[in-house]
Amino acid sequence: MNTSKTRSICEELDNLYGKEGTPEREQFRREAYAYCMGQVIRDARKGEKITQAELASRIGTDKAYISKIEKGAIEPGIGTFYRIMDALGLRVEIVKPVY
Repeated sequence: MNTSKTRSICEELDNLYGKEGTPEREQFRREAYAYCMGQVIRDARKGEKITQAELASRIGTDKAYISKIEKGAIEPGIGTFYRIMDALGLRVEIVKPVY
């Protein structure tokens, strides 16, 4: 007989960060989004084999700012995000999903 208590990811998030719609859960969502965005940028930069300093130079900022973005400590504004994508040779498409 299995007596372990398994919970869904939603239950675990509710337990750790509060129910959806609470300030705590929204803060977690923002931090998780910033972290994921930073990882995407880091992976793309490494794929292009350029340093944080080189990427910073290409977009007119400094290495510390790129480091903070990649760590998820800050979320770049949309203009900076597009400059980063351009500097990495990437393209952002906005498409409407077809259901």
